[in-house]
Amino acid sequence: MLLLVPEISDGALRLNSARELVGAARGMTQALSNSPVAALLLGGSSLDAAAQELAAFVDQVHGVSAPALAQFKAETWTDAVAAAARELGAKIVLLAATRAGLSYSPRVALRLNAALLEDVLALESTDGGATVTARRLTFLSRVTESVRSAGLPVVVSVKPNMFPPAEPAATAGVVQPRAFAVSSNNAAAEKKEIVSTNKATSAAGKISLDEAKIVVTGGRGVGGAEAFNGLIEPLADALGAAVGATRAVVDAGWRPYSDQVGQTGKSVAPNLYVAVAVSGAVQHLSGMNRSKVIVAINKDKDAPIFKVADYGVVGNASEVVPELLKALGK
Repeated sequence: MLLLVPEISDGALRLNSARELVGAARGMTQALSNSPVAALLLGGSSLDAAAQELAAFVDQVHGVSAPALAQFKAETWTDAVAAAARELGAKIVLLAATRAGLSYSPRVALRLNAALLEDVLALESTDGGATVTARRLTFLSRVTESVRSAGLPVVVSVKPNMFPPAEPAATAGVVQPRAFAVSSNNAAAEKKEIVSTNKATSAAGKISLDEAKIVVTGGRGVGGAEAFNGLIEPLADALGAAVGATRAVVDAGWRPYSDQVGQTGKSVAPNLYVAVAVSGAVQHLSGMNRSKVIVAINKDKDAPIFKVADYGVVGNASEVVPELLKALGK
């Protein structure tokens, strides 16, 4: 069995991320004798809506609601996922390589005496299903390496926006509420308290960069924080897009780190990516080159961004963006 652990945000399933996990799992099921794909949902309240939504993609959905799961704590999630994996006989555990996923996946692997493949961008079952081979970036994303587990079980964290999202299955899966042992008295977890949680959003707080279908990113050539707010945010609002930024913009303090796209920021794969005054350094391209359509606006006709762009406009952002806004207003 392959066990997925999708994330819940504000009581709702992070559907795009969950579909990517399903897509990664389906690519390995044939080598594992068409093993069933199950999903585990963890939360502090009812998970019925999320479970029904997820059942369209997997064979089984196991939901666990418990007061101890109301807030994410790595130690508590480790207890729940390890218990579920053991009881269900999971050979492969898949979860998203988010901040949360990366914090507890090593713990789960240790608890299960399993191999750990982290932040992977490609995955396949090898040796007739006896091992799992993955590709991931290393050396500041300049090198792609292949890693293989010595056997099963294995815990895998999947890099966001790297796997094609799965389509619904022909037959909906079965929802099975479960009661795996989840302790609320974890000594390590009780030594710290989560004071507050602020959800990172873009485009004036309207759209999350992680799952946005359209992204408008500004580079250092925009000119400054005020110009960024006056050009990039209005364009993002007009397109219903999330706001992204290059590392130079973030380092200059014009935008928060949560907006950064690139090898040291977030990887995005929207339907439309608009790069405004972005030069196109390889570090930035590694975080957005899976976008379906790329539009570049840059005053330098030789900027590297034009080599990957589907459409390009050579011109100053301060002149081109207002004209785009006028056209969108019509």
